Amino acid sequence: MKKAEATRLNILQKAFELIYEKGYQTTSIDDILLKTQVTKGAFYYHFKNKDEMGIAIINELLKPTLTNSFIEPLQNEENPLETIHNLIHHLLIDNDFLKVQHGCPVSNFTQEMASWNQDFNNALNEITQLWITTMTDIIEIGKRKGLIRYEVNANQVTMFVMSSYWGIRNFGKLDNDKLVYDTYLAELKYYLETLK
Repeated sequence: MKKAEATRLNILQKAFELIYEKGYQTTSIDDILLKTQVTKGAFYYHFKNKDEMGIAIINELLKPTLTNSFIEPLQNEENPLETIHNLIHHLLIDNDFLKVQHGCPVSNFTQEMASWNQDFNNALNEITQLWITTMTDIIEIGKRKGLIRYEVNANQVTMFVMSSYWGIRNFGKLDNDKLVYDTYLAELKYYLETLK
């Protein structure tokens, strides 16, 4: 990796760490410069402003990481309901990238930025739509295999699972404790069982 590429990646990674901990709007360029130890000139060589850097964080760091964590595990079609439960359990309990005290980075960015910055909205929506499509598809496959009742609306199930996941992430963030996830995971398992 060339020096300029390494510097750019360092800025993105360290800026993401700050933003994940403090929020996008409360993280200043000066905070990022202090954390990365790069000059203002080096920052502006790579990004014309903070928002361009924020979009790069979403596209270059979050999308690949979340595709690996949120999308690829759903591509196991053996038992879709079990796969969905295992995915959510992993994201809440076992995933080292997602910190209980900071919540879900996509949800955080969405709450802070999507309503007033169309570029952020588009980038975040692309990630979210991919998760919706992938989860809906495996539920449809489960219906065709007879593992899920035929009348189940796959899109409604997906939206319920995703919105409840983002909601419980916020409870975890408030409590700063994974114990809050236990009741949710038990109820999610019960709900998914009702779809058989």
